[in-house]
Order: sequence, then structure tokens, then C-alpha cells
Amino acid sequence: MSDWYPAIRECCAYWNEATMLHQTFQSFESDFNSENDACIDSAKSIVECICQIIIDELDNPANPERPKEANPSFTKWVSSGVKVLKLGRIADAHVRDLVSGHSKLAEALGKLRNNCGPVSHGKPAFLDRLSQHHRRAGVLAADAIVALLHQAYLKTERNLSHTREPYDNFSTRHKVLDKNCAFLEAKIDEDGSLVVTVALPDGADPLSVKVLVSEFLFHLERPGYIEAFNASLGVQEPDSRRNRRAA
Repeated sequence: MSDWYPAIRECCAYWNEATMLHQTFQSFESDFNSENDACIDSAKSIVECICQIIIDELDNPANPERPKEANPSFTKWVSSGVKVLKLGRIADAHVRDLVSGHSKLAEALGKLRNNCGPVSHGKPAFLDRLSQHHRRAGVLAADAIVALLHQAYLKTERNLSHTREPYDNFSTRHKVLDKNCAFLEAKIDEDGSLVVTVALPDGADPLSVKVLVSEFLFHLERPGYIEAFNASLGVQEPDSRRNRRAA
């Protein structure tokens, strides 16, 4: 069954920390595998989630492309995603035609969703299920749009100062940094924080980074963070009771 949506699967794997996207993907797979008409709704929602992620990553605050409506339509999300990726400005006529074709595909899928989807925007659902052909057509359309958006996104230059992509997505950059930089010193500050000094290449001034215990565990060892937090609660409870008694 997964052959029907390879681009959706690849994109969801890439954004492995996008909770809403993965929840929607799980619903979509369940609906599609059980031949439920709701897979058209969830496929549309996946496209919308991916558009929102891309817009959050690439949108220019000085000239935002994010839809201004409170509840943007499906076509609005895809249109904004195409704009922020600058696909519409590509000079090659064939690529422009492809973008135009996908926009029309998005609009067609949106109409199919609103008119036929069992949880569509207040429209009465058909009494009978959509045919298997229509379900697969909707999924293939969504997968084609995701393929275009995701592959275009991978070719963009991301802003590392605010990107929400997971660490593993930048493995090539990590190799360059790890090869040319090194830990110089690590010590515990007077307030109990870890202070790490990193040596930079070509005689540049070293970097000094101060990390709290909570930051260290939260970013590098999430199960350890949970364990430490739960253990800390056990310590805090007697203190709070003593404080209440003292009051």
C-alpha cells in the first residue's frame, strides 16, 4: 500500500520531530489501509501541514507569504508554499507549467475533499463510500504535490539560526564542523552549570558555551531528562510540605 504515497512517507520521515504531521500521517495510513474515504481528508491535511512547516522555515518576516485568513483554504496553503519556495519565479517554461499544473491539482483535490470528504467543511457527505479509484486519485494527487514541495525545499538554503529541522538532517555540515573544531576545555561553573570551550580553526577566538543541566539532558538525553525530573519531584515534595508547615 505504501507505494501509493512514497513522497508523503519520505517527507514525514525527514520531519521526524513534527508531531502534528506524524499524527496526521498515522491517521492517513489507517484510513487508507482500511479503504476509508477519510483518507482524502487526511491526505489533504498532510499537504497543509507540510506547507505550514515549509512556510515557518523559509518565510521572510519583512515580506510574509503566510496566508492572512484565520482558516486558509487548501489552495491558499499550497499557493503560499509555492511562493515561499519561489517556484513560480523559475524562468524555465516547463517548470512554470509544472507548478501551474500542481496548483490546479491542489485546487481539484480541495474541491474533491470539500464535496466528498466525510468530515469536510460542513458539506453533507455522500451516503455511499467513494470508489477505490477516487480515493487513490486523491492520495496520488496529494503525493505529487508533496513531492514537488519537499524536493524544492531540499534545494533551498536553510537559516540555521532558527530552523526547526532535526540535527540529523544536517549530517554533511556536522562532518565539516567536527573535523575542524574540537573541545578545548570543560568545567563546572560556580552555579553548577557546565561550561564548554570549543576551539575554532585558523586561530579564531574559541567559543564558550554555558549549559544548564536541564538544557543538556533535554536536548541530548530526553529519557534521562524525564528520569531526572521525576527524581527531582520526589525531592521537592518533602520541601513543599515543610514550607507549608512553616507557613
